[in-house]
Amino acid sequence: MSIPVIRDIEIDDTLKGVPWGTKPFLLRDVARRGWNVLAGDLPLPIAVIKKSALETNSAWMRAFLKDTGALLAPHGKTTMCPQLFHRQLDDGAWGITLASSAQMQVARRFGVSRILLANQLVGQSAIDFIFGELKNDPDFDFYCLVDSVEGVDELATAAKNANIGRPLQVLVEGGIAGRRTGSRNLEQALLVARAASNARPYLALRGVEGFEGMISAPTEHETAASITRFLTFLGQIAQSCETENLFAPGPVILSAGGSAFYDLVVKIFGDLHLEAKTEVIIRSGCYLTHDAIMYHDFIDQMRRREPGSRRWGTPPRAALEVWGLVQSRPEPGRVIVNIGKRDASYDAGLPKPFAWARSGEKTAPQSMPSGHVTVEMNDQHLFMDVPANSPLGLGDRVGFGISHPCLTFDKWQFIPVVDDQYTVVSALRTFF
Repeated sequence: MSIPVIRDIEIDDTLKGVPWGTKPFLLRDVARRGWNVLAGDLPLPIAVIKKSALETNSAWMRAFLKDTGALLAPHGKTTMCPQLFHRQLDDGAWGITLASSAQMQVARRFGVSRILLANQLVGQSAIDFIFGELKNDPDFDFYCLVDSVEGVDELATAAKNANIGRPLQVLVEGGIAGRRTGSRNLEQALLVARAASNARPYLALRGVEGFEGMISAPTEHETAASITRFLTFLGQIAQSCETENLFAPGPVILSAGGSAFYDLVVKIFGDLHLEAKTEVIIRSGCYLTHDAIMYHDFIDQMRRREPGSRRWGTPPRAALEVWGLVQSRPEPGRVIVNIGKRDASYDAGLPKPFAWARSGEKTAPQSMPSGHVTVEMNDQHLFMDVPANSPLGLGDRVGFGISHPCLTFDKWQFIPVVDDQYTVVSALRTFF
């Protein structure tokens, strides 16, 4: 991993979150500046990552993998931060999952040597890029998905023409009717798998993949049951492929698992008992930073499903926060904060106020009193309903937990990492 290259990137005041007048400096030197978020050293709004929470979440996943024997290929689209890719690989990640050609280009630029493209490889530019990387780097290990005979035929022809000296590794994808990509039934999936198997030596069918995170039902129990049925369907594809001897030599990869239900993935796939050696690969991308709403609730559900989760240590907690300033209190029950849709995600729940600090005071933030609720966001404004006796005043700092880290990360190129006193100890650079 070429992390030193990132640490030597110059940072200046053209990046959101960097104080005006800051002369260009190397990212690696950010801690020397002594900045503190609560002291007003950085312009707000700003997204930060709590170092202590990051370490807690990393330890949780390492314990989960050790206990279950699963492998992890975290979805890099969550952060698009090679520094965090590096941390995940150091923690034992099998590889990095990505979703697009642009994301893969960033990963390759910074030295990621194993990529699972959890998507179909389509488009001449993307195909040429991948085959060029495979041809020029014999250590590059790459996998992508197929869900149609047409897609298999296109990749087989491209692989033959590229003449890279080894097969393109593919996984047949199972899907859900009316939702995202993937074969909708066993018959369709087997047609795709047979086509991939027959495309040897240009393609190698290495396993089965699916994504369960789009499944929802009225209750927690019904959702878990629906996900179990889908994962069982993926297992049936794998069993049928093995029966027909469609898999290429080597371990059979069974991959699913976003950031919400990876315990079910490990349980269902672990009970398959294929004759071939299997590798169960989960792809949680949000575990490392977690959040305060959506994935917070999903982890609570996981802990209820799996009493043995206590073995995995302290559960994940929100590491990614967004801090803003009270810019107006136009009515006794209304506070306006200078955070908007350009700063924080809003697709899976509005930011949740959890702490506040008095303007200009470098003291520990106080817990947000009850009754403070985000009710609306515009591009640059966040509307809070507050009690008439709310302590918040003009210029006070307000900390928000967010929901769905993916769509907060993509709004920031520069993200300070802070200690529990909100002093900047390092910083991350994203590449969206």
